[in-house]
Amino acid sequence: MLKDAIAPQALRRVLVVKLRHHGDVLLTSPVLSVLKRHAPHAEIDALVYHDTREMISGHPALSELFTVDRGWKRLGPVGQLKAEWALLKRLKARDYDLIVHLTEHNRGAWLSRLLKPRHSVAMEGRGRFFKKSFTHRFPYLHGNRRHTVEIHLDALRRLGIQPAPGDRRLVLEPGDDAFASVAARLLAEGLAPGRFVVVHPSSRWMFKSWPAERMAEVIDHLAAQGWQVVLTAAPSDEELAMVNAIKSRLSRPVFDWSASLSLKELAALISQARLYLGVDSVPMHIAAAMGTPTVALFGPSGDKEWGPWQVAHRIIADNRFGCRPCGRAGCGDGQLSECLTAIPSSRVIDAIDSLLKETA
Repeated sequence: MLKDAIAPQALRRVLVVKLRHHGDVLLTSPVLSVLKRHAPHAEIDALVYHDTREMISGHPALSELFTVDRGWKRLGPVGQLKAEWALLKRLKARDYDLIVHLTEHNRGAWLSRLLKPRHSVAMEGRGRFFKKSFTHRFPYLHGNRRHTVEIHLDALRRLGIQPAPGDRRLVLEPGDDAFASVAARLLAEGLAPGRFVVVHPSSRWMFKSWPAERMAEVIDHLAAQGWQVVLTAAPSDEELAMVNAIKSRLSRPVFDWSASLSLKELAALISQARLYLGVDSVPMHIAAAMGTPTVALFGPSGDKEWGPWQVAHRIIADNRFGCRPCGRAGCGDGQLSECLTAIPSSRVIDAIDSLLKETA
């Protein structure tokens, strides 16, 4: 029994802070679930970047969602200060009993000092100012040895709150509008739920992407097996160029939904798919949250730390490269990851066929 464990029944309001990318925010969703399970009477709030809010908006455990807009910097020093001050006043009015800070971002340390909760928890590994800002600190296990979801939940374990297995799943709520929009489009294009595969071939970091010619070979295999294929991508020039490179190599037609979906609509689409194929990116985590069988290719990023969570899946990585996962932007930061380019299409095809059979 922890000597400094907290009493969940005494919590009235909790703030969970996760100022990182979309996938990181989605992987915090179990923290909200576990807190609500142990303190059902408490109000659980979250603070995330404004552009990542769709990852947890609508979470059934969430009371209020606060955001930091990275666009505030464009307001100039005075405008940014006003926006920050308005946010701080709103947070202070909530009178939190507990802050759960899930990154090493110094904003969490300042919030802990300014909001003065009775309890606050963050990871170890920063300077004296950061360490002295929290009542509790939990260890961060580096080296691709522990999944990010479990690392997040370690913050609660450090407080004496033990997560139950059923509360560790990812939670993403697309919402009625997203489901209706996607259903109408599927109907219009003659795509039946469960009879198509979603392929999201790229990442915002292109060094995580697999060669276009290999992805085209896999898509042709899926089409030859009778599967309809829906291609998706973010509205960036690099990702759209990759989609076009793939389509130019295909021998069979596919449905291209690239750059036409919100994140909520992408989740609704993936929820209706028979299988998801992609690389280490936020749509892969969305697929896991929606319970869609997932085949994911990993190169320089850690598959044990970032792999598909609690969903039927296959991870494809070339562990002949003793340097992976290196976390670099390609070999020598050259934007090309040889541990990815070395993976043959046959391995991906075998993984897909195996997972489809297993989940039939």
